[in-house]
Amino acid sequence: MKAGLYREKGDAHSILSIEDIDLPRMGPDDVLIRLHASGINPSDVKMRAGQSLGGMEMPYPEVIPHSDGAGIIDAVGDKVKGFTQGERVYVFNAGFKRAFGTAAEMLVIPSEQVCHLPDGISFAHGTCLGIPAMTAVHAVTRAPSIEGKQVFISGGGGVVGRYAIQVARALGAGSIITTASSELSRNTALGAGADHVLDYRQSDLAQAVMDLSGGIDHAIEAEFGVNATMLGQVMNINGSVAAYGSALDKTPTLPFYDFMFKNITVHMMLVYLLDRETRKSATDLLAELLTAGSITENIAATFPLDRIADAHEMVEASSKSGSVLLSLS
Repeated sequence: MKAGLYREKGDAHSILSIEDIDLPRMGPDDVLIRLHASGINPSDVKMRAGQSLGGMEMPYPEVIPHSDGAGIIDAVGDKVKGFTQGERVYVFNAGFKRAFGTAAEMLVIPSEQVCHLPDGISFAHGTCLGIPAMTAVHAVTRAPSIEGKQVFISGGGGVVGRYAIQVARALGAGSIITTASSELSRNTALGAGADHVLDYRQSDLAQAVMDLSGGIDHAIEAEFGVNATMLGQVMNINGSVAAYGSALDKTPTLPFYDFMFKNITVHMMLVYLLDRETRKSATDLLAELLTAGSITENIAATFPLDRIADAHEMVEASSKSGSVLLSLS
């Protein structure tokens, strides 16, 4: 089978190659999936470039990247329950602490990392569920309740931010305020259901948020370090913050007393590490939202496998709206 892989970290066009490789041996708890699509997330390109934990050190002699994918089950191990040949599924964490991700025609993966793909949901959309949609669902549901609440979502034009807007809207948010950095991002956020979109660079961001909301009950934060001071000013008493990123300030200074005297709860979250019960809650809600049509796909571009390097560069450019995929069927 064909797969995209690298044996050292660095520039996409320098180290990514397409090769014919043998299919890994299946274990009794594994599922063999014929992949239709592979999703490329920022974490995938950062890992390949040596910009994530571990730096330039290779975790395995060779790595097939990408954690997200969707396809059809080709075979199941002897101990696998709940899945049968021919079912449509999506996967998560395929490239997390594993050498064999989804940038390949076939995937062998433990059945506990496989989820049913609801009828009517495309493989392309299924490929976006493992990291982006699951992050959004988990971030939104860190609040005790969303119904009727004032919600702030930073980066609403991003892939996770857009899903978070849709999830919050589906769960009955009273008002959703988000930020964007371009006209494309602004239109994406408005199209997802945001009530107000602010320029994240404006000097009076906290005042603008307060003018629109009177105070925020739950915030979903992609750049916690940059926005910590602002959040301390706009959060309501007993509010909550779900932070899934802080790339621009990796060692944030927290306005402790602003948070403490409002009894704000801060959830630092990494979707890769959800325990089984929490992940099941997220995937169950995802299935409900997908079936109801409450969350929709937003695909920026789809590349063939042999253009994997171009796809990585598009994700790195950060000037798109939507997910970047590889077509494998």
